[in-house]
Amino acid sequence: MADPFEASIEELADQVNRQVRRVRETYGQLGSIESTMTSDDGMISVTVGPEGRVRGIELNTRVYRRLSPSELSAALMREIDRAADDVAGQRRRLMEPLMPEGLPYAEVFGADATLEAFLPRPVDPAA
Repeated sequence: MADPFEASIEELADQVNRQVRRVRETYGQLGSIESTMTSDDGMISVTVGPEGRVRGIELNTRVYRRLSPSELSAALMREIDRAADDVAGQRRRLMEPLMPEGLPYAEVFGADATLEAFLPRPVDPAA
């Protein structure tokens, strides 16, 4: 029979191992995230990968007759933004369950993320 200290250590080790497995699984899933968006008229399809980078653009051969260069550019940007937003949402859904309690995802990965989110609060020596 293990003493309570050994049992506590084993339980902590099991918790750490489960969390490490979960992080590894999530990391593997992050690498396979992608999103393909197609314009309503079917003229443009854009695929964005896990880092928000464009992986592919497909244009219907008729797109050049239907859209001016500026319209085509705007339509491409719309589909790229939609696909990038979808990838960001997929990433958030995967990562949020791994975030420490009380630390919002947006503080670490959002547009306004700062180094402060990673650092402990300052300790007041007078307190």
